[in-house]
Amino acid sequence: MEAKYFRDPIHGYIQVDHDIIYDLINSREFQRLRRIKQLGTSNCVFPGAEHTRFSHSLGAYHIARSIIERFEKSYADIWDSKNSLLTMVSALLHDIGHGAYSHTFELLFDTDHEALTQSIITSQNTEINSILSRVSPDFPSQVASVIDHSHPNQQVIQLISSQIDVDRMDYLLRDSYYTGTNYGNFELSHILRVMQPKANGICFSYQGMHAVEDYLLSRYQMYMQVYFHPASRSMEVILQNLLKRAKYLYPQQKNFFASNSPALIPFFEEKVNLTDYLKLDDGVLNTYFQSWIFSDDDILSDLADAFINRRLFKSFTYQEGQEGLIQELSKDIEAIGYDTNYYTGCHSNFNLPYDRYRPETSHPQTQIDILQKDGSLAELSSLSPLIQSLSGGNYGDHRFYFPKDMLLEDDLFQEAKGNFKSHIRNDQLI
Repeated sequence: MEAKYFRDPIHGYIQVDHDIIYDLINSREFQRLRRIKQLGTSNCVFPGAEHTRFSHSLGAYHIARSIIERFEKSYADIWDSKNSLLTMVSALLHDIGHGAYSHTFELLFDTDHEALTQSIITSQNTEINSILSRVSPDFPSQVASVIDHSHPNQQVIQLISSQIDVDRMDYLLRDSYYTGTNYGNFELSHILRVMQPKANGICFSYQGMHAVEDYLLSRYQMYMQVYFHPASRSMEVILQNLLKRAKYLYPQQKNFFASNSPALIPFFEEKVNLTDYLKLDDGVLNTYFQSWIFSDDDILSDLADAFINRRLFKSFTYQEGQEGLIQELSKDIEAIGYDTNYYTGCHSNFNLPYDRYRPETSHPQTQIDILQKDGSLAELSSLSPLIQSLSGGNYGDHRFYFPKDMLLEDDLFQEAKGNFKSHIRNDQLI
């Protein structure tokens, strides 16, 4: 086919010169990703964070394409070109199963975007599956096996999902750009230049070790400064409680939800199929939330207004073992008239910046190997004191969210508020 180009602020021109790739991009399931924000609620903190999973998926494909072009040219004895299309397609489709406000939505309605990605790829009722089946009858299952890590070729799997993969490399650069921060910037071109296949995966030559260090530090900083931002997590708590209230009300107000939010009914009734799932996107949910503002239910109306118009909850951090005190403080919140089922929430965010391979753990990581001058491989943290200091540690915090009213200075409910505030100092529970 004649090459097509997508103009992208991160990678410049993204080239598509394979008809399978181009047709996948034009499928209805992939076009749906235009309507799902990459960073969910983060735009309430970083106004530029309106980019979508569509552009991220294109970016992941572009990086994969750049890598395999180099592998085919320089490592033909190690890289089998028969895996090139599989790698590009898997990179393109790795997020196809993400839903509206996916991570928050998943927690309440027990959906799994990775399992749904595989379903979209393998279901005979999707355009994606029809396009993939043109390659070969078993090609959809091959792509799905890369997504669930069961494919026998570890080179392909590690390019798509590892501690340094096409997904992470694109979203760090893209999220940094659209949030207006510099935390996620790293030398992509340097990393791609020193990346190479090995018999059972991917490694990096010693000349690029510091570029890989920089990548891991960028990832750590993005999680601490952007992905774990307290305000965007507040919006997630409000969204979670809003959907929980709607689910609670549905049995008594079926007519209201049938007229205002029909695509959510299968989720309320726990009778969801793939077609139901694909009907939802961020815009659909936001339209529903705006209609809920006019609900007769005060809690549903108030939470919908809080989400649409960014009325955030406040929060403080706490440590494990302090849950009993949080229960006591919840009583003070109830004392001024709030239903703590919907106006409070515990939210925990932790990230493992890097870890070596530990087969004894439940989810062992694929470690980053450095190819040294003598041809031997060494695990990154054994060579880098900087990465050794990060390796194996979970970083983040536990936060308890509550109504802003608890911190306002007024004469009403003075005793409850005074008791509440006496336990908080410098954004922490004491």
